[in-house]
Amino acid sequence: MGSTLFKNATVWLGSRSPSGEWATSNAVLIKGDRVIALGESAIAMGADTTVDCAAGFLAPAFADGHIHTLFGGLEAVSAPVRDCASAREVAKSVGRWAAEHPEKKWIEGSGFDLALAPGGIFQAAWLDEFVPDRPVYLRASDYHTVWVNSMALQLAGYVGEITQPHDGEIVVDELGAPVGTLKEWGAWRPVAELLPPAMEDVRIEALSQATAKLAAAGITWIQEGWTEPRDIETWIAAHQSGRLSVGVDLALWADPNNWRAQLESFVVSRDAATACGDSNFSATRIKFFADGIFESGTGALLEPYCGCPHSKGLPNWEPRELAAAVAAIDALGFTAHVHAIGDYAIRMTLDAFEQCAATNPVRDRRWVIVHSQLIAPTDIERFVQLGVVANFEPLWAQMDAWQEQLTAERLGPERAGRQFQIQTVADTGAVISFGSDWPVTTYNPLECLQIAVTRQAAPSSPPWMPHERVSVDDGLAAYTSGVAYQAGRDDAGVIRPGAIADLVLLHADPRRVAPNEIGKIEVIGTWRLGVRTFESF
Repeated sequence: MGSTLFKNATVWLGSRSPSGEWATSNAVLIKGDRVIALGESAIAMGADTTVDCAAGFLAPAFADGHIHTLFGGLEAVSAPVRDCASAREVAKSVGRWAAEHPEKKWIEGSGFDLALAPGGIFQAAWLDEFVPDRPVYLRASDYHTVWVNSMALQLAGYVGEITQPHDGEIVVDELGAPVGTLKEWGAWRPVAELLPPAMEDVRIEALSQATAKLAAAGITWIQEGWTEPRDIETWIAAHQSGRLSVGVDLALWADPNNWRAQLESFVVSRDAATACGDSNFSATRIKFFADGIFESGTGALLEPYCGCPHSKGLPNWEPRELAAAVAAIDALGFTAHVHAIGDYAIRMTLDAFEQCAATNPVRDRRWVIVHSQLIAPTDIERFVQLGVVANFEPLWAQMDAWQEQLTAERLGPERAGRQFQIQTVADTGAVISFGSDWPVTTYNPLECLQIAVTRQAAPSSPPWMPHERVSVDDGLAAYTSGVAYQAGRDDAGVIRPGAIADLVLLHADPRRVAPNEIGKIEVIGTWRLGVRTFESF
């Protein structure tokens, strides 16, 4: 095994010194996949290779605590809709792509902005104008809402009198006819099941391209947030062919309507990942969707939405079923990774964890609540009391178009002013981890870190909930040691002798630049397990 010395750098170690300050060094020596020395000791030992960091900033590589890599990779092979500035522009783009791909039986696209239509409601007729002869299936950037044309509605049987699913909403007009907007799984899954599956080589290439992008952003490990049986096969094939640039743990999706029948397949999938013989490739988490999102009115609340006195959102699970499912997968050695947006969904999830801890044998679980958007004040302390990791997607912590047009009015001023309480939760002593939820938003950790630090949508914007801003050091920790803790990786997320050699080199110290410039810092190089996965020099 060769050795590499990194010198002439500000080395941020990701841990605190005895004085309480964040520790730094000036050099790191790695051998194979491990760090073996720091500072002057590292320099004195010599090395086979030397990397002159040119006064850059060397840190533990970033990890992403919640991401959808396969979805992000596949966006590149469907109709381009993410950058469209209006609903009509989306429809036109879809029409052009359909004309260029006459062989496609279905037209797909992902990533259009939910704020482009009033209330996030999109009409099938808008798509019919440009694609009347083939079914169209478009996922909004939230990946909880789907926009379809009339032919897709007809093929799914969404005609005549509509029976609403218990775990979704088929949006209808005043006469009860579907308009073309489908919210949550129960509404859009019957349509999704009609889509022709992408070829396996296309899916593997999507993972290859996507993970290369992550490496270029300084990321070496990810928690994949939603995988189903076919996805497991694709991930394993990509791993075995050497196409992945990051380590990964796969969260297996639990169907609230069929979870008991899934238990055996969960074990089979975990065993298949373990059989790959790589500790950085695993399937140890089970993904639950406790609710939907506020932008579509499906996030589950303790009190009704403003202007909708009869609606508290759409929980995807009954509390007893969620508690039973969490206990069942916990007994099998899995860890729950739960999407929970609304205060009701978060409370229901915390209750499920508490019941599980009271009935199942004690073990190191490191449960995760993903997004943690609106936490009831009386539930904030429960994160640390129950040992729950609060995972946040910090890019969302800004007053952007989604907040202004779709979220704040639905929640009302008091609740809107309690979203993404990152610093408040951290002050309790709970572990904080950061993620991107890409492709919902950017995967770039530095862009997300900037928002966590400033909570500004633009440099000229007033900070949103400025008391919830975090320091750069704490934000870096959430993207490194926080995610490592979440994953049960006690030898990752820090730079110390014995830790894994996952490193990122930045051209500037994010603690020394203007806060609104953090997102512009360039990644110079990324090393995973001691091997360079990206370089820009």
